[in-house]
Amino acid sequence: MAMTTNGLSSKVIRSFLRRVKSSSPSNTTTTPRFRLAQRTTINTTTVFPSSPPPPPPTTAVADDPRDSIFDFEDTKGLFSSVTTGKLLRSAANLNLAAVEPVVDLGMWVMRSRLMQVGIFREIVLGTIKHTSYEHFVAGADMVETGRTVKRLWESGLRGMLDYGLEHAVDNESCDKNAQEFIETVESTQVLPPSSVSFVVVKITAICPVSLLKRVSDLLRWEYKNSSSMNLPWKLKTLPIFSESSPFYHTLEKPAPLTPEEESDLELAHQRLVNICNKSIECNVPVVIDAEDTSIQPGIDYFTYSAAVMYNKGEKPLIFGTIQAYLKDAGERLFETKRAADKMGLPVGFKLVRGAYLWSESQLANSIGVESPIHNSIDETHKCYNGCASFMLDEVSNGPGGLILATHNLDSGFGVSKYLPFGPVDQIMPYLLRRAEENKGLLSSSNLDRQLMMKELKRRMKAYVGQGLMDTESRLKSETGSIVKLN
Repeated sequence: MAMTTNGLSSKVIRSFLRRVKSSSPSNTTTTPRFRLAQRTTINTTTVFPSSPPPPPPTTAVADDPRDSIFDFEDTKGLFSSVTTGKLLRSAANLNLAAVEPVVDLGMWVMRSRLMQVGIFREIVLGTIKHTSYEHFVAGADMVETGRTVKRLWESGLRGMLDYGLEHAVDNESCDKNAQEFIETVESTQVLPPSSVSFVVVKITAICPVSLLKRVSDLLRWEYKNSSSMNLPWKLKTLPIFSESSPFYHTLEKPAPLTPEEESDLELAHQRLVNICNKSIECNVPVVIDAEDTSIQPGIDYFTYSAAVMYNKGEKPLIFGTIQAYLKDAGERLFETKRAADKMGLPVGFKLVRGAYLWSESQLANSIGVESPIHNSIDETHKCYNGCASFMLDEVSNGPGGLILATHNLDSGFGVSKYLPFGPVDQIMPYLLRRAEENKGLLSSSNLDRQLMMKELKRRMKAYVGQGLMDTESRLKSETGSIVKLN
């Protein structure tokens, strides 16, 4: 992943823009409003209830000299810290994941009732641990993950820590998960300085999913019926929707939150506040991950209300996530950025392509509506590149931040590695999404496989070449000895 803020050198930004402009004839999203982003203004006026007491002042997040461009032609340098055995296993795992029937079978097994059978579950988890888990996951706990971070740091990379927690069902599990996130932030203090670029948080881990769905329904209905809808619990936030956003999740007016639901929502906000306060203390920014469109409005509401509270100065502490495979991604990005500018907030985004392709398409098909996802991978790439170009222009000339999550050489350069971690059974939802992503239109592993195979071939040639040189040297030495004896 590549990170940039307004403090990044213009050399890096110009290099990235050259990559974006050379990737396709059109670098904008397919939504008309976003095509006019450079010359359109958005006027948003919303009345909000008073916010909670302001948090302590934020600490500026410093740029790091390791935020540099990596040469993807230099596979020797890219894989300098990876043993040949590890490289072979990784290449084998990715090539296996590229075989769709194998992936389909694996996904079916992991989602089936067979996983409730003790011995079968143990066999499957053991297989996963030595294949996809070994490749995609940094460790089972913070001790193992810390060792991974240090190895990356020694090879010139930084890490984004993502403890694999999501989809909590009650307040007890949410409290436990929030504490795990806080401890993850604290763990950065015993690692090499600046070796961790971000800590990743999932709102579904600190707010019950059922409540997130209720909040998302109410937010959608309010957007379409603002004159007749009042949300007394709503905090000051940024735009969550655009006119092209999917609203088919909410076809009828939802009931107001009950007093118990409002109380649970307040508890969830407090959990996020506690995590943000700890991130300030440890000087580590927070990235909030995106999920599927049924609950994404609620996630964005948490993200942007926290951004309003905590993002100060030039560099944001809280980053949201934009999924470029969604048709409304460009419009939402633009409207949120413009609203933040009017409020004087430095807003930050992680830009991804997306990982819920299967579930989003299945839901849209089941109810007979248009999919919220772009119709082709090319449209997704155009949207991604358009969003990236727009935000790079913005942060090069003003406040804000951008994380480019990509494996695509046409789109960017990697300087930080995404590091999910946790026990194998806990992190299975993440592995399922990676399996889905790798088999679908948005496969991100092709470049990885190419680079790994290139490096393995280079090492084989070097090994064979060294062997020939050693043999030649030995023969010369033996010949010299024979001549000398004669």
